[in-house]
Amino acid sequence: MAAQLLPLELVDKCIGSRIHIIMKGDKELVGTLLGFDDYVNMVLEDVTEFEKTAEGRRATKLEKILLNGNNIAMLVPGSEGPAVGE
Repeated sequence: MAAQLLPLELVDKCIGSRIHIIMKGDKELVGTLLGFDDYVNMVLEDVTEFEKTAEGRRATKLEKILLNGNNIAMLVPGSEGPAVGE
């Protein structure tokens, strides 16, 4: 039988790695995970925020952020984010 991996254990394995975060709404973020807490609030560095606008997709670079875990819809470990042209 395969070993059980709990959600927070998977997030813990991602510390120091790139992670793609899809938020509730029209935002996505890609950054290096520095840490998180039991509520999945996250500290990320070297972040790119992707936002869907009427004109298309806008990308914003951010040095370091504290992300509220309450608004996260999905985490994609190891991903560099949305494909170009989406």
